[in-house]
Amino acid sequence: MAHTVDQLAQSFHHALKAQPGPGGRKKICELLQAALRDEAFIASTFSDATSDRHLLYEDPELGFCIFAHNYKGAKDSPPHDHGPSWAIYGQVQGETRMSDWDLVSPASADQPGKVRHRKTYQLVPGMAHVYNEGDLHSPSRAGPTRLIRIEGINMEKIKRRKYEVV
Repeated sequence: MAHTVDQLAQSFHHALKAQPGPGGRKKICELLQAALRDEAFIASTFSDATSDRHLLYEDPELGFCIFAHNYKGAKDSPPHDHGPSWAIYGQVQGETRMSDWDLVSPASADQPGKVRHRKTYQLVPGMAHVYNEGDLHSPSRAGPTRLIRIEGINMEKIKRRKYEVV
């Protein structure tokens, strides 16, 4: 089945309307994994000119966003959550070494939170993973990587708290 961003966005919208919480996100993850196996969809969504963070779609009613990420080289991110939101990472090309973290002490406006490493795993092309509100994680990419990320709300509009490893 050929996929388009608009078709996926509509499917994601219906999934979230039917099940607004983790159940709907799980369905989105399944739909995204099917799209990640569609070479025509990937070719139509990415080019060498695709930026590190390219907005493909923002749902006017529910607020979720679909982004294409095209990292040209290695990139590491510190432990973070998505504030009041959730995110789904879908690996397109390359590999992401993802670490999950346990909260030791919460962050405040003026103090970073403390986290302890729980586990590390690989996201490879065709895989998608849900991170619900409060799930602390950190991606690491050793080389060029492409992914599609769905955010529950556009994180560019959200101030996030910082976390330090203990």
